[in-house]
Amino acid sequence: MKKFFVLLVMFFGVSAAWAQDLTVDEIVAKANNRSYYQGKDGNAKATMVVTDAQGRTRQRQLTILKLNIQEGGDQKYFVYFHKPNDVKGMSYIVWKHAGGKDDDRWLYLPAMDLVRRIAASDKRSSFAGTTFLYEDISGRSMDLDTHELSASDAAHYIIKNVPKDAASVEFSYYMMKIDKNNFVPMMAEYYDKSGKLYRTIEALEVKDIQGYPTVTKMKAADLNANSHTITEFSEVAYDVGLTDDIFTERFLRNPPQQWLKE
Repeated sequence: MKKFFVLLVMFFGVSAAWAQDLTVDEIVAKANNRSYYQGKDGNAKATMVVTDAQGRTRQRQLTILKLNIQEGGDQKYFVYFHKPNDVKGMSYIVWKHAGGKDDDRWLYLPAMDLVRRIAASDKRSSFAGTTFLYEDISGRSMDLDTHELSASDAAHYIIKNVPKDAASVEFSYYMMKIDKNNFVPMMAEYYDKSGKLYRTIEALEVKDIQGYPTVTKMKAADLNANSHTITEFSEVAYDVGLTDDIFTERFLRNPPQQWLKE
């Protein structure tokens, strides 16, 4: 059906005056479209700074390409790592699928010249050693959760999302705060099986780019490990003319240089 929030979160607008009449699934769908499906395609540079419990930092610099195959449905991503040297040349492809079907993911490791298929069971593991998860990059299908409008004020919708298959994930539920004016998801809070808040994802900065409200800075925090990752997006562009052939195994080993932002 549709995918919901994360990271990578790069990529509709209705007024709050009539948005009050929307169902909870319509609110979630609009937030999903705002997060992932703006424009026909998109290209951005991302800098990720990881901070551990001791305050030590390390950085990742990458380019993210995305192509919408169907609005609110299938979609493709290409991620290429520029820095540091231990991840330079690493690339990652996601084929997102509608209807709750597992996404396809492949990771290229240049040091071993190896393309590795990422299992569906690994989607909630760390993405390249950061506090973001693989599922944050491609989004979580709406069909995997039930959605409840928990609260609503003048500025935000608060949505409670409960997994239908509780055994498949480490959280018991997560709360989403969605801006009523533009449907940008501003905060996600994840609660563990005991009901304790253990993980957050927050939009720190939103800018208008080509008429699209776009998250340009976000933070993922692991409260148990006392670590976090801040991602800043720059050189964001929509409708740049990406083609489907870029998102194939051939380009994992030979990335499309004309689209890479260093």
